Amino acid sequence: MTGHTVEITMGGKAVKVPAQDVNGKTFVVTGKWMKIAAIHDEDWIEEAHEDLESCISALKKHNANSLRADIFTVTQRLPDTTRRYPYHVEWESVAAIRLSSYEEWWTNRISADARKDIRRSAKRGVVVKVTDFDDDLVKGIVEIYNESPIRQGKAFWHYQKDFDTVKREKSTYLERSTFIGAYCNDELIGFMKIVSVGSVAAMMQILTKISHYDKRPSNALIAKAVEHCATAGMSWLTYGKYRDRNKGTSSLARFKHRMGFEEVRVPKFYVPLTIKGWTCLALGLHRDLVTMLPEWLIDLLYSVRTAWGRWRIRARRSSDSGREG
Repeated sequence: MTGHTVEITMGGKAVKVPAQDVNGKTFVVTGKWMKIAAIHDEDWIEEAHEDLESCISALKKHNANSLRADIFTVTQRLPDTTRRYPYHVEWESVAAIRLSSYEEWWTNRISADARKDIRRSAKRGVVVKVTDFDDDLVKGIVEIYNESPIRQGKAFWHYQKDFDTVKREKSTYLERSTFIGAYCNDELIGFMKIVSVGSVAAMMQILTKISHYDKRPSNALIAKAVEHCATAGMSWLTYGKYRDRNKGTSSLARFKHRMGFEEVRVPKFYVPLTIKGWTCLALGLHRDLVTMLPEWLIDLLYSVRTAWGRWRIRARRSSDSGREG
């Protein structure tokens, strides 16, 4: 076992965290008073779950002198939804489309409104295509990132990142990645990055320009992703979580539903490594605080966050106008 540090992204910022190489896998630890160990880049590594039991045994044996983690967590992934391990389990909500053909998805999976939006996108001049990862694409992504400091009512993590940073961040897993771009008059107005993980096409990021929302580039990007992945023989296309924490009525969840994504539940396991870990699991203290709040309070907090974000945008624009005057 080899100890070192690994750079990960937390809250949109790159931070270094303790890491340990165990049986060919890299484990990272996050958290302050309760430390959680997980497989680094678990969602994107094809062999992440191979020989998992021996990794857990090694973690338990060497944890006290190396990572000092309290709990190890790991999530099974599609297509395997059957519980495989005897540890404490909670079920993760995944947004997924089971792929067979584009025609089947178009006819049977998506709503009439979604079909209308995809047609509208084409009529308004949006061209969607698989594109190379090159400097022109990176420049377009930088422009999308820098369009607004606020997205979905909160500070946007990627705002004002420079070209080199964006290129480095987007160049992960290139050998298994597909980039899809949405263009209008040769301007990149949206993009998607998909990473193939076995038979699953996992959407790593999808983002579009707010100023071109009326052209429905997000709908067009997903339609192209379904077409491309089905033709390539992939079994699933995933788009993060189906539910935003325990807020099942969010606008993003409704959008995913209209575009044919369904909720697939996969087991997430929690393995205690210390007495503190056992205690936290027993008391439910391993969960994010937000997941324990009632839905009405989460709705209220989301509304307050959105209103605050919009106020910040108006205040910044007013300040900029004052300086120009």
